Amino acid sequence: MSKSPRPKIPTSGSKPLRTRKEAGVANKPQTEIIHGAVPPREILLQFITDNPDRGSKREIAKAFGLKGEARIELKAELKALEEDGLVNKSRKALTRPGALPPVTVIDITTRDKDGDLIGRPAEWPEEAGVAPAIAIRQSSADRAKGKTPVGGLGDRVLAKIFPNKDRDGPAYTARIIKVLDKRQGALLGVYRQMAGTGGGRLMPIERRGEEMVIDASDIGDAKDGDLVEVEVGRNSSRLGLARAKVLNVVGSVASEKAISMIAIHAHGIPYIFPQSVLDEAEAAKPATMKNREDWRHLPLITIDPHDAKDHDDAVYAEPDTSADNPGGVIVTVAIADVSYYIRSKSALDREALKRGNSVYFPDRVVPMLPERISNDLCSLREGVDRPALAVRMVFSKEGRKASHTFHRIMMKSAAKLSYQQAQAAIDGKPDDKSGPLLEPILKPLWAAYEIMKVGRDRRQPLELDMPERKIILKEDGTVDRVHVPERLDAHKLIEEMMIQANVAAAETLEKKRQPLVYRIHDAPSLSKQEVLREFLTTIGFSLVKGGNLRSNSFNGILAKAQDTPHQTIVNEMVLRSQSQAVYSPENIGHFGLNLMKYAHFTSPIRRYADLIVHRGLVGSLGLGEGGITPEEEATLADVAAEISTFERRAMAAERDTINRLVAHHLATRIGDEFDGQVSGVTKSGLFISLPQFGADGFIPVSTLGRDYFVYDEAHQALTGEKTGLGYQLGDGVSVKLVEAVPLAGALRFEILSEGKKMPTGIRSFHKATRSGRPGPRKPGTRPHRGKR
Repeated sequence: MSKSPRPKIPTSGSKPLRTRKEAGVANKPQTEIIHGAVPPREILLQFITDNPDRGSKREIAKAFGLKGEARIELKAELKALEEDGLVNKSRKALTRPGALPPVTVIDITTRDKDGDLIGRPAEWPEEAGVAPAIAIRQSSADRAKGKTPVGGLGDRVLAKIFPNKDRDGPAYTARIIKVLDKRQGALLGVYRQMAGTGGGRLMPIERRGEEMVIDASDIGDAKDGDLVEVEVGRNSSRLGLARAKVLNVVGSVASEKAISMIAIHAHGIPYIFPQSVLDEAEAAKPATMKNREDWRHLPLITIDPHDAKDHDDAVYAEPDTSADNPGGVIVTVAIADVSYYIRSKSALDREALKRGNSVYFPDRVVPMLPERISNDLCSLREGVDRPALAVRMVFSKEGRKASHTFHRIMMKSAAKLSYQQAQAAIDGKPDDKSGPLLEPILKPLWAAYEIMKVGRDRRQPLELDMPERKIILKEDGTVDRVHVPERLDAHKLIEEMMIQANVAAAETLEKKRQPLVYRIHDAPSLSKQEVLREFLTTIGFSLVKGGNLRSNSFNGILAKAQDTPHQTIVNEMVLRSQSQAVYSPENIGHFGLNLMKYAHFTSPIRRYADLIVHRGLVGSLGLGEGGITPEEEATLADVAAEISTFERRAMAAERDTINRLVAHHLATRIGDEFDGQVSGVTKSGLFISLPQFGADGFIPVSTLGRDYFVYDEAHQALTGEKTGLGYQLGDGVSVKLVEAVPLAGALRFEILSEGKKMPTGIRSFHKATRSGRPGPRKPGTRPHRGKR
């Protein structure tokens, strides 16, 4: 494996730099670079590509010797590159689109022909295609001493990333900083018996995994088709397949248990509680009245999904009788007091942080906390005394929050209702349980929601219409159907009350100058705005220009698209334009909710971020034991980064499990035809969604037809060069299922629908690009710059 050269930068001094090589840009046509002057944009782009760890404006200015007015000019040029979509801004660093950040979490998945380790980024967006390969680099000194490389197959590592200058090798090389998850060499795969050998092979459960040999003496109790956990052995030579030994038989690969276990193992999700954690949970005693207000008389109720096993929030509302607030309401939200039981540095706390959040699969839940805590002591059960943190919020009749106060209480839930029960009662169809609650509890709750809705409508959060699909399983664990639950006012009521409680928590902690973890959501990047803007022009819509977009800027577009053929595609494209919400001790507000102060408070049973906020409230308000510690405050930045990563891990595992379940379900229907929708467009082909199954599959561009298909990112389209017929994001299509790979959760389709005639603007863009002439420039961009 070739050694990647160290990042190069222009040397300091008065001597002008005359070649790209001297500026760290080798093997390109020569372009003059003057030391102290802003270089041409192609050299800036090459520098950012070759030096991912030097992507800040300060580092770039230093590299090219820029000072004074030249730095101002550099800032303008970098902003122009960002607006043109040629670079992405992440915090204070610039990167090329699709490039890996300078420090990345990697899963080591295989070896190359020379025996060197190869990894891929642990998280990679599906729409970006195949994740880039990364060669794990070992220093020449360690090689000479015969030292074993840090990290091995199956490990998850944190690594420093370098672009690989060897075109024949992987796209990147990496130097391991530390091993995050050793896993003791354990991997998951499917055992396949080899005839006449007594042994077999381990077949990978992921496309990027590798096949391994299992000797007859190492198969244990495994049978053909079993999902097994294995220990990876060390080969005596670098040639041939790696060897493995079966440690544990999970079960048949077709079983209910196996499907979610694949995702659990593949994403490294902790799912077995250590005995010390279980012992600590079992030893926990019910909370006492010490430092608590007695609110057991208040008829708080829980409203949850019908199959919920834990209940961490309860609500109550009543008219405000104060003469200062005519027509106003008082809304109380009570949340399970998890901080009383989960103390800092305890075994329970360490395990909760390791998990970050609960993970929900169609057939099981991997909880953040043991059942003794989540389903018992901290579950707000009907008619049982339970400790809670409550916020009492006063709203005016205009929906404005006038005040709020936090209280540490003992409560007793008056009733447990499902969303459907509560909604049916309000709609005039109460049952025996909800009927007696209608006048004293449910109607005041709905009256309060109507007032809160006035404030919400004034705030105008992002109103995306993306129905949530739920996989319903049969008793044997296979897919029965895909269900889209009806969106009820009962759901919206609880959602808005939880949002307001989260806001109140952030406001209180800020007022007390208490460090906390915010839930932040950045505005869409300028490059994503431009992609969306160009797409909208193809369907006659427009998006206001400028860097100060608000959520209501998108709501006008969504409203215009409603009940039109473009509704689905517009919602999808607006969603894709959004940044990802994360946790951070630094507040930038929440763009999607259009809120300046927001922190998760309402689900401490299943999210570690909420537990931190609870501890902050207990400590800063002097509410007793379980407050945040100075040591915790000092590590909030690291904790926020970790739980943000764990959240993405959970989402990926949940998505992969659904894909595998559906692929298993459809594996018997090869050759069947389906109505689908184009859910993604890349230069490699089309992603197709089957709404009735909640499934996604792929159509390679090579199978679309005899025409040459050109990819247009701005219009999210593939268009035939000769015919002008093509496919665009959101198009309804007929497809035939030609392949299903259940273990990988992959489906491959064949297109049956003829492409539609693409708009003239798209066809002219393709024609100009293919003829060698530049296509039309993006609105607001500059012509290509030559020498300065």
